[in-house]
Amino acid sequence: MSELAVGDTAPDFTLPSDTDGDITLSSFRGRHVILYFYPRDNTPGCTTQACDFRDRAEVLAGKDAVVLGVSKDSLASHGKFRGKYDLNFPLLSDADLAVHTAYGAYGEKVMYGKKTMGVKRTTVVIDPEGTIAFIKRNVRSKGSADRAIAQLG
Repeated sequence: MSELAVGDTAPDFTLPSDTDGDITLSSFRGRHVILYFYPRDNTPGCTTQACDFRDRAEVLAGKDAVVLGVSKDSLASHGKFRGKYDLNFPLLSDADLAVHTAYGAYGEKVMYGKKTMGVKRTTVVIDPEGTIAFIKRNVRSKGSADRAIAQLG
C-alpha cells in the first residue's frame, strides 16, 4: 500500500468520540477538516498542540473548518484531557490503530537513534470534497495548528 499524498481521497472512517458518540469523517463533507494524530493525552507536546487548536477556534469557525484529534487513548482518558484543558473539539479513540495506519501515522520511526514502532505526529487537511489538501508526518507540536490553518486558504 502506497503512502497517502496530496490529491488522494481521504480514507473514510468511523471512530468513537469522547463527546458525540461515533464520528464518521464523511459526515463533514462540505467543510474543511483538520485531522491530527497525536501520541498521547496529557503529555507536554500533545497538550501544546491541542491547546493551540483550542485557541484558534474563532479562526477555524471563520474558515468553516472542524478539528478532529485522534490517538489510541481511551475515551475516559480523552474526557479527562478535554476537561483539564477545556478542549473545544472532538477527540477520537483509535485503539487498534487502524485509522493511524491508513493515514501513515503509525509505523517505524527513529527515536534517540533507535528504530521503534509508534505514532508519528501527523496533520492532514481535508478539503470540502474529501480530498487530502495537505499531509505532513512527524510534525512539531508547537505551531502545527497555525501551519494547518495556513493550508485552508
